[in-house]
Amino acid sequence: MSARYVLGIDLGTTNSVLAYTALEAEQPRIELLPIPQLVAASTIESLTALPSFLYLASEHETGQGSYDLPWQSGRDFAVGDFARRQGAEVPDRTIAAAKSWLCHSRVDRHQPILPWNAPAEVPKISPVAASRRYLEHLVAAWEAAFPDAPVAEQHVVLTVPASFDASARELTREAALAAGLPNGLVLLEEPQAAVYSWLAASGQRWRRMLSVGNTLLVCDVGGGTTDLTLVGAAEEGGELMLRRIAVGNHLLAGGDNMDLALAHHVAGRFAEKGVRLDPWQSVALWHSCRAAKESLLRPDGQKTHPVAVLGRGSKLIGGTVSVEVERADVATLLVDGFFPRCKLSDRPARRRTSGFQEIGLPFESDTALTRHLAAFLAAHGPTDAEPVRPSHVLFNGGVFKSDALRGRLLEVLGEWFGDRGAPQVLAGEQDLDHAAARGAAYYGWTKHCGGIRIRGGTARSYYVGVETAGLAIPGAARPLRALCVVPVGMEEGTETDVPGEPIGLVVGEPAHFRFFSSPVRKDDRSGDVLATWTDEELSETDSLETELAADQAVEEPCVPVRFHSKITELGTFELWCVSTTTDARWKLEFSVREDADA
Repeated sequence: MSARYVLGIDLGTTNSVLAYTALEAEQPRIELLPIPQLVAASTIESLTALPSFLYLASEHETGQGSYDLPWQSGRDFAVGDFARRQGAEVPDRTIAAAKSWLCHSRVDRHQPILPWNAPAEVPKISPVAASRRYLEHLVAAWEAAFPDAPVAEQHVVLTVPASFDASARELTREAALAAGLPNGLVLLEEPQAAVYSWLAASGQRWRRMLSVGNTLLVCDVGGGTTDLTLVGAAEEGGELMLRRIAVGNHLLAGGDNMDLALAHHVAGRFAEKGVRLDPWQSVALWHSCRAAKESLLRPDGQKTHPVAVLGRGSKLIGGTVSVEVERADVATLLVDGFFPRCKLSDRPARRRTSGFQEIGLPFESDTALTRHLAAFLAAHGPTDAEPVRPSHVLFNGGVFKSDALRGRLLEVLGEWFGDRGAPQVLAGEQDLDHAAARGAAYYGWTKHCGGIRIRGGTARSYYVGVETAGLAIPGAARPLRALCVVPVGMEEGTETDVPGEPIGLVVGEPAHFRFFSSPVRKDDRSGDVLATWTDEELSETDSLETELAADQAVEEPCVPVRFHSKITELGTFELWCVSTTTDARWKLEFSVREDADA
């Protein structure tokens, strides 16, 4: 059976959304899938978003059918709105920000580690498994609504942060396939999905809003991450086209940090009332502040919002303690804390208060997103002394539903560029809650039916670590060099032989392969070798521990090879190690899809 629909799925840190459109339509009409989910025990409602929260029920809660859904009974967990609500009441059984854990290379993301720091008696699952459960819920909701159009037979586009590294993308893909998505699913950067959403809403009018030489800054601040992307408008064959110019580093800063900042503020209010919160209540307060922030920062939000946590002291058992939080205080706290006025020459602080660090999510130590933006514009300018000046800006992410936060960022950009002023905000309503999913569906439609598509190839260059030869020194590792095997901009569906001298490949025994990537080294070409680099230039992705099969025609454990790089149509990077003395070939493979098109 051929595909009838394109499904765009935004697997968000805070909310997940599924949008779709029929393939045979002359013009795509993008719809949102209503998602049935628990909003309370035994109570189901359909919402346009599935909150990306997972609640693990206790033993006394199971077997009662409280968490059953139309397509599954006997469940001992809940995802969605009810799970989010449980975060404020039972935080040690609630998983949040599983998506952020997917890109945290300091932990094994296949191991059952979530909820993080939960008591031993609480069952745990892995970040990959949590992500799979969110996607399984979306798949089940789709197939309940469209039983004659199984997800596995449709075209599916799944969004990921532009800053996700190769392993985080591969883990996302792994969770997606385990949830029942098709093998041919395509990964699409979230900021580019936002651009596609804007293109879908603008129709042909977008060509009057952008012109050759314009540079669009996509500023995407979601629940857990901040993604910065530059898209340029150029001319090709007499037609206006779009090309992705640059993406930023992975910034683990967003709405979750704002919730935590608000929780810290509210905890001070509780202390003024003589109430000191224990760790359990502090986590519950964090979840409660999420709802308060969203309520107060809405354009039609109330002037105050109550924030309450369950009592834990002997006098408060069974009761709650609460304070009223004012809209004006929240706006000031978040505007000045996350979008402070600063100079274009300012850079994020790299503070560490202790030589020992807890192995939790590596949130940015500096939450000033304006300073991160200044560093991003400087890193991708035409010269070291000349930052990029974007002509237009497109906001994405739920954080920018706040007029105060959008306005402050535009004020700062205007101050940076003086007489030239702030970038122009792209006209048209942007559905900040659903833009990524809508844009993914539109991109999938254009891929199969034709239409404007953003070009750019891979957003990063990729390198393999090569140990240098030389005399061994006791207690010291041999120096490592980085060999570029994929340059920035290598297009999907292309492949190349990596020039250079043969490299020794260890086969027939366990070996450690190290990989690096860079979004800023745009001049490196395939075959270039770096002897030194800074942490700002290259970052190490997940290493690969594996044993490659021995070459039966060669007795030596180290075989001379040359590299052959291939970027498949689906964005998978295949690194082939080709023997220079026999017909043997070995493949090292991981996902590097960074862009929307090739």
